[in-house]
Amino acid sequence: ILIAIIPAMAFIEKDSEPKLNAVVTAIEIDADPQTVWKNVVEFPQLDEPTEFIFKTGIAYPTDATIEGTGVGAVRHCNFTTGSFVEPITVWDEPQLLKFDVVEQPAPMKELSFWDINAPHLHDYFVSKQGQFKLTPLPNGNTLLEGTTWYYHNIQPAFYWQLWSDHIIHKIHERVLEHIKTNSEDGITTNR
Repeated sequence: ILIAIIPAMAFIEKDSEPKLNAVVTAIEIDADPQTVWKNVVEFPQLDEPTEFIFKTGIAYPTDATIEGTGVGAVRHCNFTTGSFVEPITVWDEPQLLKFDVVEQPAPMKELSFWDINAPHLHDYFVSKQGQFKLTPLPNGNTLLEGTTWYYHNIQPAFYWQLWSDHIIHKIHERVLEHIKTNSEDGITTNR
C-alpha cells in the first residue's frame, strides 16, 4: 500500500498549486542583538561540514556577502553550487532582516565521475523568501531564528517536504551555529 501511495499521490496532485512551506530553526546566542546582527548580514567562510548529509552532494552554505545596506541591498548567500541572490525587503536593525530569493543554485551536485547537469535539479525546489529574526532575551542573550519559505514543483508534496524540511533545518543549523560562534568570539564584519 505504501509503495502505491507515492505514485498515486503524484498523479492526484499534478494539477494542484504548490503550497508555500516555512521552516524555522532557532538558536540562543550569548551576545547582544547588535553583535549578532553584524554576523547575520554577512559572514566569513564556514568550516567544511562534518555532517554526512553534506557529503552526499547536497549543497551547503560557505559564506554570505552583501552589496549595500538597508532595503534594496542585495545579499548573496553562497553555496557549494552557486549563490542565492537575496534582495533585502525588510532591514530593521538589529531585529529583522527579511529578503526575497530571485536566483538560486542547484540544490545538489550529482555524485558522478562525469560533470552532469541534471534537469531534475532545476526548478523543482524553489526558495522564495527568507528572514533572520533577532529577539533580545532577559539574560542578555539573543534568540536568533532563521526562516526559509519554499515550495516544490514535484509531487507528491508530502514526501518531498519531509526531505526538504530536514535538509533546510540542517542548513539553518550550520549557518546559525557559525553566527553563534562568530558572535560569541567577537568576530564581526565591518558592517
